[in-house]
Amino acid sequence: MLRSDNMKRGAGRAPQRSLLKAAGLTDEQIAKPLIGVVNSFNDIVPGHMHLDKICRAVKDGVLSSGGTPLEFNTIGVCDGIAMGHEGMRYSLCTRELIADSVECMVRAHALDALVFIPSCDKVVPGMLMAAARLNLPCIFISGGPMLSLSYDKGPLDLNSVFEAVGAHAIGQMSEKQLKQVEDDACPTCGSCSGMFTANSMNCLSEALGLALPGNGTLPAVYSARLRLAKQTGAQVMKLLEMNLTCRRILTEKALKNALTVDMALGCSTNSALHLAAIAHEAGIPFNLDMINEVSATTPNLCKLAPAGKHHMQDLHAAGGVYAVIKQLFEAGKIDGSAQTVLGVCMEEAVNPFNVKDTSVIRPIDNPYAHEGGLVVLHGNIAPGGAIVKQSAVATEMLKHNGPARVYNSEDAAEKAIFGGEIKKGDVVVIRYEGPKGGPGMREMLSPTSAIAGMGLDKDVALITDGRFSGATRGAAIGHVSPEAAAKGPIALIEEGDFIQIDIPGRSLNLCITDEEMERRSKVFVLPTKKPLTGYLKRYAMLVSSADKGAVFEESEG
Repeated sequence: MLRSDNMKRGAGRAPQRSLLKAAGLTDEQIAKPLIGVVNSFNDIVPGHMHLDKICRAVKDGVLSSGGTPLEFNTIGVCDGIAMGHEGMRYSLCTRELIADSVECMVRAHALDALVFIPSCDKVVPGMLMAAARLNLPCIFISGGPMLSLSYDKGPLDLNSVFEAVGAHAIGQMSEKQLKQVEDDACPTCGSCSGMFTANSMNCLSEALGLALPGNGTLPAVYSARLRLAKQTGAQVMKLLEMNLTCRRILTEKALKNALTVDMALGCSTNSALHLAAIAHEAGIPFNLDMINEVSATTPNLCKLAPAGKHHMQDLHAAGGVYAVIKQLFEAGKIDGSAQTVLGVCMEEAVNPFNVKDTSVIRPIDNPYAHEGGLVVLHGNIAPGGAIVKQSAVATEMLKHNGPARVYNSEDAAEKAIFGGEIKKGDVVVIRYEGPKGGPGMREMLSPTSAIAGMGLDKDVALITDGRFSGATRGAAIGHVSPEAAAKGPIALIEEGDFIQIDIPGRSLNLCITDEEMERRSKVFVLPTKKPLTGYLKRYAMLVSSADKGAVFEESEG
């Protein structure tokens, strides 16, 4: 019996069938499995502007395999467009809105299975959270990454434009050169072309077993992306037939596999935030210490932008995510028994794939680094932990001790950076930008890119209770927990205090005595902020700390 039969079968369900017929469905279509096609199409975001075509291909796949596809939409924010102004407060918080809205649509209309079509940063994890929560047969097909084209100084991506702004600010780039970078950096539709958050999460969808091979790397403009969408639509019908539901795939071993692939690829720091939230929805134990445990034994095999010169199209041509997984499996670092949407275990799924270019995907015995891309730091600034993408940190900055330059907002810090106030050796501290304090935990690509564009990324560190774009490079340490708004120790840092960063030693410490920390804590008063309204007010009341994934706190009732 289909789940949708509860809504459509029998004489008592004539009113429901009547409404479905009003939507244009025939008796034959109503009798078939009803497959929700969850689309995040919109005209604003380049990663989503072509999803109408992806959706059409998915529907064709569902129809060819005996299902009735029913499309509905979610919202989708572009972090790049929202960056650097009030709009960035509305990015992370949409993850919860997306998960909730999908739950409401699917439960209200008794759908049998789901195909998710995400693309950008918060849409992928939001839909993964919904899939875990609903636990139906589910499969993912993203819009794919945009291409990266070459410029006189190498291939470009969105990060190139942010860094060009920094170079222009100090007179190292003319208006004409800046305009050229602006025009050429984002040449096609698709999610931005480096190993930024959207592409990180779409690659990890493959590692979790919830997407077909190629989902994370096949460029948006390739016709093969449409063929993959049709195959995805057909595959969901097989999942329904097998009753292979999401949580039979999204298990503890799948999450461990995803973390391992995350480290090998050098994914965005945001992946830690989102994997914690997905684990929460699936009821899988997760804590930040798991990141260090996996990172310690996983070699970093890829250096994609912003950590290196390669982009998603290069990873795809080199064999894609499954080629990386196969190498890791052969080295004993992947649990091959984990299930996939192909209907076979991961060991069997990756068997046909091989690395085609060892300059993009390094061999296990010749990695970029013997540890993974992400690590968690602890210390008296971040007793709950902080995240850094060590694969994108210059060797000179892996250990650093410098004076704090303290700012209570991203805007204030950005003004200081562009005003030339930051000097070599400084540690920029940006606080009150966490999940509650922001609220919304703004990404900070503008200040980190400005520092890099000014040539200071090998001399200046930045720590924050906010977060960074996947495009960020340098000694950028985010997700400091507890956040300043929760009276975390980051709120107690004073201008000129020395901060010691030891990424190999996994530590982040304020160089003052415990007695001085205690004295500051006793006299500390939270600064007054402008009253919140609307969704941000509700979000700030409900959201947890970053180390817990910035999920909504569970009520006691």
